[in-house]
Amino acid sequence: MEMDWVMTLVSPTNPTAQVTFITEDASAVIQPEISIEVDDIDVVYAEAVHRGVEIVHPLTVEPWGVRRFFMRDPNRVVINVLTH
Repeated sequence: MEMDWVMTLVSPTNPTAQVTFITEDASAVIQPEISIEVDDIDVVYAEAVHRGVEIVHPLTVEPWGVRRFFMRDPNRVVINVLTH
């Protein structure tokens, strides 16, 4: 994936191994520091809310086809949790 603000590099032999570089976020006012892709975003979001995790970007369907939300971990790191 390559857009003006994000580029993802994928291993040709292991497509689940990916590294994404982000220069800015197109739809969020806060920049995540790490991204984690999950199988069921609804379950992860519900668990985060249940545990009182600070949500800093709401669960959103983005124009480029991912569903995601950002949460802040106890060390203040902003995590982009997403699914395709």
